[in-house]
Amino acid sequence: MYNAANHIQDFLAFGEFGGVNPSIEDSSTFTFLTSEKMAEIFSTEIEGCYLYSRHLNPTNKYLSDALALLEGTEDAQVTGSGMAAISCAILGICSCGDEIVSSHTLYGGTYALMKNFLPKLGITTKFVDITNLESVRKNITEKTKIIYCETLSNPMLELADLPELRKICDEFGIKLMVDNTFTPMIISPIKLGADVVIHSLTKYINGASDAVGGVICGTHEFISSLRDVNSGSTMLLGPTMDSIRASSILKNLRTLHIRMHQHSKNAMFIAEKFEEMGIKTIYPGLKSHPQHEMMKTFLNDGFGFSGMVTIDVKTDEIANKLLPMMQENLIGYFAVSLGFYKTLFSAPTKSTSSEVDRDMMAEIGMSDSVIRFSFGLDNDIERTLERLMYCFKEVGLI
Repeated sequence: MYNAANHIQDFLAFGEFGGVNPSIEDSSTFTFLTSEKMAEIFSTEIEGCYLYSRHLNPTNKYLSDALALLEGTEDAQVTGSGMAAISCAILGICSCGDEIVSSHTLYGGTYALMKNFLPKLGITTKFVDITNLESVRKNITEKTKIIYCETLSNPMLELADLPELRKICDEFGIKLMVDNTFTPMIISPIKLGADVVIHSLTKYINGASDAVGGVICGTHEFISSLRDVNSGSTMLLGPTMDSIRASSILKNLRTLHIRMHQHSKNAMFIAEKFEEMGIKTIYPGLKSHPQHEMMKTFLNDGFGFSGMVTIDVKTDEIANKLLPMMQENLIGYFAVSLGFYKTLFSAPTKSTSSEVDRDMMAEIGMSDSVIRFSFGLDNDIERTLERLMYCFKEVGLI
């Protein structure tokens, strides 16, 4: 079994003067010793040589290398945001006239990119139930270049059957691109058949809600193509991560294995209690989840089923009362995003999934009464449960 935590633990990068943290290369441009070397570096990548931080920066490379170890890929490229990673990865494969077959349950920004923006470039998307493999296969044409999905979908927590999707990709000669933001360390999509893995580093990997970032993980050939000075999407679109931010995220990455274990432990405890209360609860760690048994076969040992839990509180009115009440009662923050040390909760239809069409929301079972939780690192999760039960009783949910 691939052990990402061990690989991160073994990653060594010393500072300029032997520091245990690598030095921050706070430079936008780099010097050359000869005219010939400048020309050479502009025409090809040379290990240890840098030309301009939009192309590559040593600090950003440290983080990229660590994230490649996290996902078990040959290489990686960090970007200024998760959406930048998604956009540049897609544009590194697709051109005008190409098609994408994508899961219909997606982060709202990804959905909007595919539905509203990429068609301006002549790239169209067919949204399908990614759990229906026959539907996926039927929607592939000679123009299809990518099957796109999230390992665990946002916010309905559907699990993509990556090994079976890999077989379909092989059948048609196309790429499998997977957003693994909800399940870092928990699942390794590359080991299950993905070609490209994407993360929003903003979330679990950084874990502090103080930075925005993204990463694209894949083969060295693919990542190098993204950095190509003539045609690379990350080079020419310029979604550069600041080197100081890269250094900060790299430090936080070292504790990811500890944090994911605690996030998942807390989420499992609460999800089981929610279900016992008779609340409609979606969590892949529950036996009631339709892909529970499959997910167990995908898991890396020791990190649980993720810290994400989605519930349906029956009515929009209850949701509107409950969300600020939970914040007032110190359960966490009424805020979007995830992976913070505090619990975060929000109404997806009015926030992170608001870009999704109402008809599509109905199709995937996402209503205004749905609340998405990202459970934090609470030391006393039973105290959190008591506060939740108080709020649920106040709004008449239980």
